[in-house]
Amino acid sequence: MRTKSRYSTKNRCRLWPLTIQGFWVIILLTNELPPQINTRILLVDDEIIVLDLLKSAMVELGHDFETALDGEEAKARLKQSEFTLVLTDLTMPRCDGMELLKHIKEEYPLIEVIVITGHAELHGYTDVIRAGASDFITKPFGIDELEAKINRVIREQTLIRKLEHLSMCDMLTELYNRRYFELKLQEEIPRAHRQGYPVFLALIDVDRFKTYNDQYGHQTGDRLLHEIGKIFMHYTREKVDWCFRFGGDEFAIIIPYATVDQASQIADRIQERYRQEPRYAPTSLSIGLAKFLRHPGFSWAEDIADLVARADKALYAGKAQGGNLAIADSSMSYPE
Repeated sequence: MRTKSRYSTKNRCRLWPLTIQGFWVIILLTNELPPQINTRILLVDDEIIVLDLLKSAMVELGHDFETALDGEEAKARLKQSEFTLVLTDLTMPRCDGMELLKHIKEEYPLIEVIVITGHAELHGYTDVIRAGASDFITKPFGIDELEAKINRVIREQTLIRKLEHLSMCDMLTELYNRRYFELKLQEEIPRAHRQGYPVFLALIDVDRFKTYNDQYGHQTGDRLLHEIGKIFMHYTREKVDWCFRFGGDEFAIIIPYATVDQASQIADRIQERYRQEPRYAPTSLSIGLAKFLRHPGFSWAEDIADLVARADKALYAGKAQGGNLAIADSSMSYPE
């Protein structure tokens, strides 16, 4: 299984340094936003004077923003662009702030909402918070108050994103974990079928890992698993292939947008690099490789289970022959 190809490096699960005792402190002191969060704010108010004041505040605070004069216009903006936060008045024509808030929570649950009102007697703080708002500002307000509330909401949103990110990661290897593997397959497989690109799955097992652990100790075994993660990062394509640790000494790689030869070479290159390191003896890698196939009458869950089962069968066919082999499922020989 060989072809010539070049692959980028460093496709890994980003981790923030954490300790159990200092978990909350360390996260809360990490104020930078993850790369995927683009702070963009939608300003909604039917009073031009207030809207102009909000726009000036956004410029001063350095936030990207768009504006809308009522809830209906805001709904249109939400369809057209992505926003981190909505600042909305409560009392507006056509679609008021409470109706807009309900719409956002139903259709865009990840968007935070801060409600601004000059009529607190109509809807109190408790009302808007129960409806899903993140905070409440009463007119008139100062830029310091506005800045503090925006920063708090963004900081909390960032914390949630980081915690979600950490829940997807294997802390030892810095690869993604089994939970995220299952979610990623459920996302990638239907999309690949819709868009017409192939997806391959490699399942990897470390041969004689228990012997290695017994001989050198669990700390050395953990270092070996960490180094395996680094090898996977180096020989897979950045932002294309997805690497996972199932747990123990079991790993997986999802390989989309590839030919049979390219998928095979990824497996070969990983295995060859591993064989070159005498420190890893007596361990070796067994790899099972399979291509996703759509079966008439199968649900997506059944097709995904079939892909995993075929890759697993190929993996254990190699292990039955003594390991240190990359075995391709028969699907790899189908016409592309």
